[in-house]
Amino acid sequence: MRTLDLSPLFRSTVGFDQLDKLLDTAFRESNREASYPPYNIAKLGQDQYRITMAVAGFGEEDLDITAHDNMLTVKGQIAKPEQDVEFLHRGIAQRAFEHRFQLADHVQVVGADLSNGLLDIQLVREVPEAMKPRKIAVGGDAGATQKVIEGDKQEAA
Repeated sequence: MRTLDLSPLFRSTVGFDQLDKLLDTAFRESNREASYPPYNIAKLGQDQYRITMAVAGFGEEDLDITAHDNMLTVKGQIAKPEQDVEFLHRGIAQRAFEHRFQLADHVQVVGADLSNGLLDIQLVREVPEAMKPRKIAVGGDAGATQKVIEGDKQEAA
């Protein structure tokens, strides 16, 4: 693995911590351990995503999927590996793994399916109504009377 020192690029910058973190993560994730099991991330629509992981040899009971605080964690560990089998060639890796995906704000996991050795995790981005942009009408009627909220009138003491 190649290690690159990017610190000279960031000596004169202020406020680019996210870019620095992104580059560090990209170079760190390029090693072999981070690439097992292989996965794809697909954007299916405006607010729909799918993560597909190749988990050949793992059953539903061997996988643990947890979403907590914008972090999706997928763990896999085969409960009982075959002890009495002598392999002449072992090409299907069945080692334990843990993979973490940082989710953006308002992204929710809506389901997961395991079929033909592929784990599909469906994600949806649901922005709350209060955070969506809304149109504000501009009132141009200068002669209109103001609406007053009625209530008890109290005099200052």
